[in-house]
Amino acid sequence: MTLILLAISLTIAFCVLAYNLAIYALPFAAGLTAFQYAYAADASSLISGLAAISAALGSIALVIAVVGFAKNPALRLVALAIFAIPAVIAGTTVVHGIAKHMIDGGLVLNLLCGAGGLFIGIAAMINLYAVGTAVLTR
Repeated sequence: MTLILLAISLTIAFCVLAYNLAIYALPFAAGLTAFQYAYAADASSLISGLAAISAALGSIALVIAVVGFAKNPALRLVALAIFAIPAVIAGTTVVHGIAKHMIDGGLVLNLLCGAGGLFIGIAAMINLYAVGTAVLTR
């Protein structure tokens, strides 16, 4: 019982950390992919780094532009959901990395990982929506 409570408290602590970093999951994934693609195409490390930075900034600018300029709520939700998919994966992985050592694999572990991933994904959507509306209303 103590291990389950420890796993839940560590999960909450890391979810708070992931909550604060969830908005950066898609830019990091886009930047990493751009870096790997440019580096595999025999570009230098500097050029690959510039490609990664531009891809990361481009991904977040695209989503903020869609959230700020789109009038259709369904389009906004789709853009936020695309942005939140890497955050959900990261949240699920963070929770699984913590809880797999304390809880035997099974239904409880899967439910805890799913709840953590869902929480982090929703947090990323809320944070990005707030950023998108705040940036473009000025």
